[in-house]
Amino acid sequence: MLIDFGGEKENVVTRKEFPMAKARKALKNETIAVIGYGVQGPAQGLNMRDNGFNVIIGQAKEFKRDWDRAVKDGWKPGKTLFGIEEACERGTIIQMLVSDAAQKAIWPTVKKYLKPGDALYFSHGFSIVYKDQTKVIPPDFVDVIMVAPKGSGTSVRRNFLNGAGINSSYAVAQDYTGRAVERTLAVGIGVGSGYLFPTTFEQEVFSDLTGERGVLMGALAGIMEAQYEVLRSHGHSPSEAFNETVEELTQSLIRLVDENGMDWMYGNCSATAQRGALDWKPKFKKATLPVFKELYKRVKGGVETKRVLSATGGKDYQARLRKELEELRNSEMWRAGAAVRSLRPKTSEGRRIKSVTGTKGRNA
Repeated sequence: MLIDFGGEKENVVTRKEFPMAKARKALKNETIAVIGYGVQGPAQGLNMRDNGFNVIIGQAKEFKRDWDRAVKDGWKPGKTLFGIEEACERGTIIQMLVSDAAQKAIWPTVKKYLKPGDALYFSHGFSIVYKDQTKVIPPDFVDVIMVAPKGSGTSVRRNFLNGAGINSSYAVAQDYTGRAVERTLAVGIGVGSGYLFPTTFEQEVFSDLTGERGVLMGALAGIMEAQYEVLRSHGHSPSEAFNETVEELTQSLIRLVDENGMDWMYGNCSATAQRGALDWKPKFKKATLPVFKELYKRVKGGVETKRVLSATGGKDYQARLRKELEELRNSEMWRAGAAVRSLRPKTSEGRRIKSVTGTKGRNA
C-alpha cells in the first residue's frame, strides 16, 4: 500500500495485504527457532505461537531466570524448549534475539548449525552492519532478514494481546532462496506487526541507535531531570515538580499527540500554553540540534557500538547496570514519581486508572 508520509510516499505492508492465513501458508514447513528469552524473545515467540506457527525456543540453561521464565510461559523442555545448539540445529528460521553483545559471543555456535536455505533473522541491524566489530558474517547459503518492532518486548506483547499490533520495519540483506521477502513479511505478520515498512539493515540501526539515545530515552530522561531540578531549586515541591515534568506529559498531553498529532495537542491546550510552546520550541531545537548531529555521527561511525560491546560484554556488567538503575530509581524525581503513581485513582477492580487529565489538556 502506497502511503504519503508528509510529502514522501512509501510502500507499507498491512495485515489486509498480507493476512495471517497467507503468513501461515508461507511458513507451514518452517521451524522458527527463537534464540534468547530475554527482552524480544518472549514477546515474539509467544505471539507467533498464539498465531499458530511452529516455534521453538533456544535458551542457555545456565541463565536460570530466562530458562525458568520460558518454562513458566509454557515452553516444554525437550519439546519446544532447548539449548541454543539444539534449537539452531532444529530450526529453519533462526531468530537472533539475544542482546547485541551476546550475538557476538554465540555467533560461532550459531554459524556451525546453519544449513543451506535457512533464514538468519534479526530484529536489529547491529550485528550485520557493524560486522567488523561483531564478526557476525553470514555464509552465502542462507537468507539474512530482519523484522524490527518499534517498541520494547513488553509493548510488542501488550499490543498483540489488545489487538492493535505494533509497527515494524523490515529488510532483506541476503536472498539465497528467492523467498526471503515472503519469509520476512510472514514472520513480521506472525510476531504481531500492525504494519511493516521497508528499510535496510544500515538505516534501521542508524535510526534506532539515534532514537534510543535521543528523544525516545536518553534525551527524554535528561530533559526531564533538567526541568525537575530547576523547579525544585526555585522552591517547588517534589509533587508539583514531578507532575509538571512527567505526570502531565505521560498521562495527558502525549495521549493527545498520539490521537491526532502535535498540532491537535496544541489546539486542545490553553492559549497561554499554546503561545509558550510555539515560542520555546525553536529555542529547544536550536539548543539540541548540534547534539543530535554529533550523536548521529557517532552512531554511523561505529563509536556508539564500540561503547556498547565493550561495556555490556564485561563479566561485571549486570552488577554495574543494576547499580546505575538503582541510582536512577532512588533519585528524588523518580521517588516522587512512585508516590504520584500510588495516588492515581483505581477502578472497582483495583487497577490503576492510567488516564488522568492535566490542566493543559483543557481549553481555557
